[in-house]
Amino acid sequence: MNLPINGSSILNINTHYKIKTKNLYYNAKTNSILTNVNFEANPYQITAISGPSGAGKTTLLEILAGVVIPSSGQVFINDTQMDPPHFRKISGYVTQDDALFPLLTVRETLLYRAMLKVPKRAVERVDDLLKEMGLDHIGDVRIGDESRRGISGGEKRRVSIGLDFVHDPDVLFLDEPTSGLDSGSAFHVVDMLKSMARNNGKTIVLTIHQPGFRILEILDRVALISKGVLLHHGPLFLLEEQLKLSGHCIPPQVNVLEFAIDLAQNIQIDIEEAAVIREIKQEFNLSDQVMNNDDHHHHHITYPNPIYKEVLILSQRFSKNLYRNKQLFLGKILQAIIAGILLGTIFMNMSKKPKKFKQQAELGFFAFSLTFLMSSAAEVLPVFLEEKRILMRETSRGAYRVFSYVISSILVFLPFLLIVAFLFSLSVYWLVGLRGTLDGFLYFWLIAWMVTVTSNSVVACASSIVSDFVTGYTLIASLMGSFFLFSGYFISKEDVPIYWRFVHYLSLFKYPFEGIVINEFGGTAGEMKCLQSVEGTCLVNGREFLKQLGFHESSKWINVIVMFVFIIGYRLLSVIILCYINSRTRR
Repeated sequence: MNLPINGSSILNINTHYKIKTKNLYYNAKTNSILTNVNFEANPYQITAISGPSGAGKTTLLEILAGVVIPSSGQVFINDTQMDPPHFRKISGYVTQDDALFPLLTVRETLLYRAMLKVPKRAVERVDDLLKEMGLDHIGDVRIGDESRRGISGGEKRRVSIGLDFVHDPDVLFLDEPTSGLDSGSAFHVVDMLKSMARNNGKTIVLTIHQPGFRILEILDRVALISKGVLLHHGPLFLLEEQLKLSGHCIPPQVNVLEFAIDLAQNIQIDIEEAAVIREIKQEFNLSDQVMNNDDHHHHHITYPNPIYKEVLILSQRFSKNLYRNKQLFLGKILQAIIAGILLGTIFMNMSKKPKKFKQQAELGFFAFSLTFLMSSAAEVLPVFLEEKRILMRETSRGAYRVFSYVISSILVFLPFLLIVAFLFSLSVYWLVGLRGTLDGFLYFWLIAWMVTVTSNSVVACASSIVSDFVTGYTLIASLMGSFFLFSGYFISKEDVPIYWRFVHYLSLFKYPFEGIVINEFGGTAGEMKCLQSVEGTCLVNGREFLKQLGFHESSKWINVIVMFVFIIGYRLLSVIILCYINSRTRR
């Protein structure tokens, strides 16, 4: 099957696709969702799948779009059996919910998708699309959400359609495109789709619940489903004939489809009625011709952009989303400054005051500092979850690689977290009276930065596993609590039961904790630092204190390397998880 995959060439290819299913079944555990469905969708037409709630409309649409694999039966594209991963690349699928970035403008939203899908003519394509979708007057308005004022619901729906239409797909699937819209907005959306189908030969399939009279006049074919059984498939006037043959009288104030949905449980067609319908179809020459396609081999999936360009585009989009989020951006900066000053005033000049067990107080300061830096990373979990929803849709359609997204994410966060770590270190280091050298401060800053990046990587990895904030926060809190417990601060490695000792080495707290303790008490400065003395005689200096803790000065930079390995490891793990989820077709 000759499916155009390269995004740069899609706009220059005019291919028409006919979709056909044969004896389609889909079962979910013990429930039968679809039963023996034979369906067709043709180019230049809008085919609507309708029926009562729970009839199986969305399931059928997902099977046609290659998102779900049927339990049995076949789906054909131009008389060739569908290859779902390839077909998803050349088609568009608009889900019922609008997954958009609220802080981007309409033009930016479409432009970034165009840069990923059709890089050679992205700006030109977006200008044309804004006019075609009737969005040119709001191009510079931000999308918005519940807490930020933006565009209307109907305009968001058109933006969602535009995102999947930016690469000019020859097949477009839409799940409830009129849901939640007023009658005027709903009509405008469907009329726009009709123009696309009629003028460009698109094959458009959508689900719809209860359309109005004006929308019904636009639809070319209607598939009526009830309890997974296809009751009618064809033009609307044939459905009306079917109802009349069944002895039903349609009230003048009710449209045909709405009446049929209400009676869907009772519509039955006997053999004689079916024969009459076939005669009507032949009379109106409605039988479809099979479109030939001589090239039946599959193409290797390619991407419109090289990896480095994907990273640049995604980094630009991610940075706009991050830095326009004033609550997160300013909140993290203020949090770092306030927390640093608070901890600094609590432990002020701690090392210069000869108190009993002051080294334990210093260890407590290090532990609390690391706890703050680690735990504060959970605040970006909503950002990752929002990105994940859009990531799954874009990567499943071949817009870019999952690896490019993960790289761009960490590149955007690195300078931001560097600033946060610097502000925290600057506000706390000198107040506490730690080692008063530049190299000591720079190492403390480096550790603080590595800790924030590591915890950010853990949150990114957790967001790839979970789908909601509560579950994600619970998972992150459990991990951080376990890591803190086995860090060596509360209980030494030797006192940990041998069957739990592996957690000590996996702890994200162990290595930065050892690093900043060695930075403070190691070296020549640590040897000259007296921690305990009796009558002027120093009993314990910094180096001896490190030996008591079981820390080795030689591991100062090894701890940094291990933290770097953790960062890479968690990011790679998130790539593996996201790739697995992205490649898995639901059954």
